[in-house]
Amino acid sequence: MLRINDILDKVQSYLSPSEIGMIEKAYIFSASVHQGQIRLSGEPYLTHPMEVCGILADMKLDAATLITGLLHDTVEDTLTTLEQIEESFGKEVAFLVNGLTKISKITLGNQEERQAENFRKMILAMSSDIRILLIRLADRIHNMRTLEFQTPDRQRYISKESLDLYAPLANRLGINWMKMELEDLSFRYLDFEAYNELAKRIVKKKAKREEYAEEVRGIIRQEMERFGIRGEVEGRAKHFFSIFKKMKEQHIDFDEVYDLTAFRIILDSDKDKDCYEALSMVHALWTPVPGRFKDYIAMPKANHYQSLHTTVIGPYGERVEIQIRTRPMHDWAEEGIAAHWRYKEGRAFSSDVDQIKKLRDLLDAQQEIENPREFMSNLKVALFPEEVYVFTPNGDVRSFPKGATPIDFAYSIHTDIGNQCIGAKVNRSIVPLKYQLQNGDTVEIITQAGHHPSKDWLKYVVTSRAMAKIRNWVKTEERKKSVTLGRDLLEKEFKKHHLKFGQFSKSSEMQKILKEYHIDSLDDLMAFVGYGRVSPKHVVHHFLPEEEINKGEPPDRTRKKGVEAEPIGVSLTGIDDIMVRFGKCCDPIPGDEILGYISRGRGIAVHTANCKHVQDMDPERLVDVHWDIREKREYPVQMKIVCHDKKGALADISAAISSLDVNITHAEINAPQDGKAHCEFGVNVIDLNQFNKIIAVIRKLRGVISVERLWRS
Repeated sequence: MLRINDILDKVQSYLSPSEIGMIEKAYIFSASVHQGQIRLSGEPYLTHPMEVCGILADMKLDAATLITGLLHDTVEDTLTTLEQIEESFGKEVAFLVNGLTKISKITLGNQEERQAENFRKMILAMSSDIRILLIRLADRIHNMRTLEFQTPDRQRYISKESLDLYAPLANRLGINWMKMELEDLSFRYLDFEAYNELAKRIVKKKAKREEYAEEVRGIIRQEMERFGIRGEVEGRAKHFFSIFKKMKEQHIDFDEVYDLTAFRIILDSDKDKDCYEALSMVHALWTPVPGRFKDYIAMPKANHYQSLHTTVIGPYGERVEIQIRTRPMHDWAEEGIAAHWRYKEGRAFSSDVDQIKKLRDLLDAQQEIENPREFMSNLKVALFPEEVYVFTPNGDVRSFPKGATPIDFAYSIHTDIGNQCIGAKVNRSIVPLKYQLQNGDTVEIITQAGHHPSKDWLKYVVTSRAMAKIRNWVKTEERKKSVTLGRDLLEKEFKKHHLKFGQFSKSSEMQKILKEYHIDSLDDLMAFVGYGRVSPKHVVHHFLPEEEINKGEPPDRTRKKGVEAEPIGVSLTGIDDIMVRFGKCCDPIPGDEILGYISRGRGIAVHTANCKHVQDMDPERLVDVHWDIREKREYPVQMKIVCHDKKGALADISAAISSLDVNITHAEINAPQDGKAHCEFGVNVIDLNQFNKIIAVIRKLRGVISVERLWRS
């Protein structure tokens, strides 16, 4: 367990005695208010704020940040108030603690809403002070390090959130060690079988890899000495998740991953030109691999990362990845925004750093989105860019995520430019709007007044800003259509019973209906009817005598119509009298997180929450659905297996699946001339747990390179 003296020793070199005294005071305060609280591990709760503070001290952050690290859970988990924090430790610390206090005391509809609101709050606070995000990252790192004490469901939820949101945020701030640790810890809990298998195979190769790394380092050092280049050479093993991702994306076996170790030349210099001199030395020594050179000095990454990357054919014909950077570049690459703030007396934290502006611009665009599901979806998309750099006609450089199109470019200039975009010129030639921008392109947008965006554009855009603007326009238009349709349906239903809808639209009974559905206006009710969320029959029944409602209606009619939801094992939240079916694009199985989509005239389609089609759906028509398994039944699911093309491979896979008493519904094999077989299997399973067992068994088969769930297009 970390002790307060350990923390004080770490900060002795850069904090004043008065600041160290305040840290001791915060430690005593935290120990007092958390007294008697125990973590799931059985340790005193105080160990958590202590470890968080220790991580922040290693990053050499200022006294207010360290004090907040010790106090970050006091308002949420004890009887402490913000007023007490401010009185004892000042306004700055109180502001930071408030920014870190989760929205746990507000009752929200579901976990997704709570998650979205927590992130909204953090983002708003972060706009004023980036230290809030640094403390939250340190908090998440320690929680991930002690995740084994959580239930399996919580482990998966927290790991997925860490991988989808916190690791990309660490990457955006340039804190590489945090990003790598969060990715590896998340990988361990999200796919332990694959993690464990990879760990075993890496350990087997460790001695041989270290011997090779030392040989490469020795050759580079010798050349640096010969050319008078001063600096050090590091050989760093790639982290597990990056190796796994490469194997999965390229469909290669572990034995085919040659660059398990990346080498760095860190120069004792702060001049960019010295990096290019070192690059010339490396390329003179070994043959560079075409297309594998990246210049992040001339074109830094969005997180301000700078370095030269090259891959060469090294000793024994093996590919070797080499990164070349100056010492200041290296400090930023490892510690990012934290390296910018090496504390100096009298120097305050600033939010004017270019990197914070970029992050704030990235996240501020999400604030307008009301739907929590859409907010989280856009936020995840926004945090995962691989940049391409393009030019405006005036010669200004703009960066976009890989895969961006002229539509993304248009919306980055102005919403009206995006909405009125009808075409684009790239390098003076007309290109389709779905053209993917390339590094160095010069882009010019062609607009037409009165033109409007198309819902199909959502298939081509990758920036969260463009997605949000298009969805907002589509949603507004669909709402107008739904209000008109809803009014028509209500008028027809009222007319059937010889009533006039207009006469009752402002009645007290209509106000009761609005309250029943928790909506504010008649337009909202008509939109709900148009979307299919409210039956016009249900509305008109409020205005009819009871004998007329029952006239000619068979008893339990609603139950008969709605009964289809029960056999398929899904229950709906707040919706009756509607047909339910599974989306063929994602084949949900019990255990998957699911959503329902109201499709006009076809009832509710159930999709997995991560189905790629969900992002393009109107959030107003998404409803909460839950698994409600009352009797066992089988569900179809697809999987893709890549293995070495050898005799008996298909028989081994089929036998492994059958050994778990699982029925194979179809198998399709494709063996291109690359020595690998690509197999697609359809199986029937009871739930996600059974499917994961199948995956684990197949992964252990000799010759299997990768196995994953297959999502249909």
